[in-house]
Amino acid sequence: MKIAVTYEDGNVFQHFGHTETFKIYEVEDGKVVSSELIGSEGSGHGALAFLLAKKNIEVLVCGGLGDGAKNALTGAGIEVCSGAQGDADAAVEAYLKGELVSEGVNCDHHDHEDGHACGEHGCGSCGGCGGGAPQIIYEGENAGKTCRVHYKGTFNDGSQFDSSYDRGEPMEFICGVGMMIPGFDKAVVNMAVGEKVNIHLQPEEAYGMPDPRNIFEIPFADLPGSEELKAGEQVYLQDQYGQSFPMKVVSVSETGCTFDGNHEMAGKELNFEIELIEVK
Repeated sequence: MKIAVTYEDGNVFQHFGHTETFKIYEVEDGKVVSSELIGSEGSGHGALAFLLAKKNIEVLVCGGLGDGAKNALTGAGIEVCSGAQGDADAAVEAYLKGELVSEGVNCDHHDHEDGHACGEHGCGSCGGCGGGAPQIIYEGENAGKTCRVHYKGTFNDGSQFDSSYDRGEPMEFICGVGMMIPGFDKAVVNMAVGEKVNIHLQPEEAYGMPDPRNIFEIPFADLPGSEELKAGEQVYLQDQYGQSFPMKVVSVSETGCTFDGNHEMAGKELNFEIELIEVK
């Protein structure tokens, strides 16, 4: 049996989609017999799920992950145990003893494409993935409760950008704590089980407006290897604290690359059809 843990400096790394390193544990008769560190070899939940499946991983222990990441992993036949924190070795021991309980989908509201990861869809406003008790932001009957919903998202021209119906599995999240974009969260917080609603969101209730400060150029000398990038590519850049952020390459000049850190849906009006399946 092989168990993989999202890993950083001895601890469980909290953002699955941004994972750069996994610690792989070989388990026999319920005990760890060996372990090794491997690089992620790519970004986005699809690439990471493929990597783990290729390594014959049966269980993933992680901090936060979204709906799309969980679907990709379970589709690859990998059991997911999310919400783990602290020492990675201790987390694996707890799992083997049956003491580690998965939180399920605990980050993002529709992590639907490779490259999307924790924090892009508002997870950060609930205090981070897998960390501490969430603070209620939107009051209502379902606030603080785990809700399972089916939904379909469309633009004003009728084109669809996401649908849990197409994936065949409802999305699960804690309602009213900021895991979702504001308009989505506010709609679900007072819904009844079995109810269906259609909502139209202005950018302020969705992903906000594009911020020109999030568009900037970095010289090749300050970012080795960036001269190989091409306009339109999605990449991750790290800040001084080692935290990764998704960026889109806008253009490549003779001296450097221009990046756009705004969410791809910033400035757009969105429509959602939402059906509340379960509250627990």
